[in-house]
Amino acid sequence: MEFRRVFDTIPEQFDKFRPRYSNALFDFLIDYAQIGAGKSVLEIGPGTGQATEPVLDTGCDYHAIELGKNLFEMMMSKYGHRPNFQIVNDDFITHDFEGNRFDMIYSATTIQWIPEEIAFRKTFDLLVPGGTLAMMLTVGDYKSPNEALYNKIQEVYAQYFKPQTHYSHGKFQYENAADYGYVGFARHEFYGERRMTADEYVQFCGTHCDHIVVPEPHRTPFFEGLRKAVLDAGNEIVFKDTHILYVARKPIDAPETVG
Repeated sequence: MEFRRVFDTIPEQFDKFRPRYSNALFDFLIDYAQIGAGKSVLEIGPGTGQATEPVLDTGCDYHAIELGKNLFEMMMSKYGHRPNFQIVNDDFITHDFEGNRFDMIYSATTIQWIPEEIAFRKTFDLLVPGGTLAMMLTVGDYKSPNEALYNKIQEVYAQYFKPQTHYSHGKFQYENAADYGYVGFARHEFYGERRMTADEYVQFCGTHCDHIVVPEPHRTPFFEGLRKAVLDAGNEIVFKDTHILYVARKPIDAPETVG
C-alpha cells in the first residue's frame, strides 16, 4: 500500500491524535488570503479535519478532495450538515475539477505526497489570478523539553523500529513554488505545546505512516517500549511545536486557465 493511502486504515485514531494547528496561524492566513463569504476555497487531503474548521467557519464556499474513503466518510459525518461544505472522494492528481477555480488552495502536510510539478502546476491553474496557495506542517520537538526521555526513546527505535516498508519519500521543496509562476513566497512560524501521557504518545506514534506498517514480531515490543519509556519518565512527554505556514500567490495579471 502507498504511504499516502495508509492513513485511511486508522480514521478514528488519526482523528483523535493527529495535531491541530494554532489559532494564530489561521487568523494570519484568513486575513492574508481575505477568506470569507463569497470566496471559494479548496483543501487538499483534509484527513479528518485537522485544518478544516477555522476556514469553514469563515462562511467561505469550502471544497475538499480526500483520497481515503474512510477519511472522506468521517469528514462527511463531521461537516456534511454545513451548507458551505463540499467534498469529493478522489485523487487530486487525476481529478477533473471541471472548470472550478478557487481564491485559496491549502494543504496541511498533504501536498508533500504529490509530485512537485503536478502539485504546483495544477494548483496554479486552479487558482484565480491573485489567489493564494497555502501549505502548512508541524515540526514537533520532544528532545529539548525532555532530553533524557528522548534518548531512551531513541534506544527503543534502534532496537525495534523495523517497518515493513521504509519511508523513502523525498522532502517536498516548498520554496520551489516560485519556479512554477508563484510570487511572494514566504514562510511564517507559529508556536504551540502538546503534553501527552504514555498511552496518548503511543497512539500518536501509531498515526505516522511508517509506524503503521511495523510488523510483528517487532511491532508489539516497539510500541510497548515507547510506552514504558514515557511511563518511567513520569507518564508525560512534552512537544514544543512549530507550526510552519508557507504562502504564495498566483500573480494578479496571470491569465485564467481554461479547461
